[in-house]
Amino acid sequence: MYILSDGRLYRQEEIELLEHKKQIIFTSIENEEIILWLKKHNFPESFIEDIGNEDQSVAYEEHESFRLAILKYFQQDETNDLLYNDKNVAIIMHEQKFIFLAREKRMVKSILNRLFRRYKPTDSLEYVLYLVIDIMVDHTMGVIDHIDDRLEEIEDRIFNETLDEQEVQKNLYFARRTLNRIAKLSVQQNDIINKIFNHFPVVMRKKLKYEFIDLKEHLSFLINESKTYLDRTGYLQNLLMGFLSNRMNQAMQRLAAISLIFLPLTFIVGNYGMNFRHMPELEWQYGYAAVWGVNLLLAYLIFKWLRKNRWI
Repeated sequence: MYILSDGRLYRQEEIELLEHKKQIIFTSIENEEIILWLKKHNFPESFIEDIGNEDQSVAYEEHESFRLAILKYFQQDETNDLLYNDKNVAIIMHEQKFIFLAREKRMVKSILNRLFRRYKPTDSLEYVLYLVIDIMVDHTMGVIDHIDDRLEEIEDRIFNETLDEQEVQKNLYFARRTLNRIAKLSVQQNDIINKIFNHFPVVMRKKLKYEFIDLKEHLSFLINESKTYLDRTGYLQNLLMGFLSNRMNQAMQRLAAISLIFLPLTFIVGNYGMNFRHMPELEWQYGYAAVWGVNLLLAYLIFKWLRKNRWI
């Protein structure tokens, strides 16, 4: 658990929340001491269920002195760098306490480190909430930029002779899945941020007006960009299918060309395979060589014609 207080960052195993003192706490959802502290201060049971539920959608709720916001953070999957899974983040504000809860410890440390570089002891808890949300939105924008770079690589690889079509299709699938999730959750989080801002005191709304306008512009950018890149993945899938279809057509064309060369040769050989008694060429001394000569000449002429028409 990490506690940010008086401009200093403390790491401690046991919770030490001091009444009437501003403290910013970053810890895991599984931290039982935090849960007990919340229950002791009449934190609603329904809120605790929402925090522990991995399927909980983004939400903002208030109860007496507590404010709860559940948002989403995108974390890269270990199996593929284009697949990002959304994880729940719970933010609780109570009097002089700001509590950040997440299931992944790596996620907790990542957001805390970025917050610590921007935090000032004089910052209000509402401003800290803005900073944390802004950090999470900036992280999602980084995800979009990463997907953009990888899509450019995929577009270049489609025209490579050593193309691994199965890998490209898998990457495009994961990219579409991530982008679709970002677009959907960004719309939801935009609504939640409006709700959070509207529940601020009037003084805070005036003070943080432009910060939240900037935040909503970033979310609108995420929504538009994710939809744009969704269209781009569709274009790349069509491009891949067209390239593979063209490569298959070329292969079939070569097979047809080879068949065309051997078709007249097969016809000639078939004629001499018939069991007729009177076939003059069978008793001719140079009959065998003549048939070979005709076959080779026909094959050469057909080959030259196919090359001229770029079939092979």
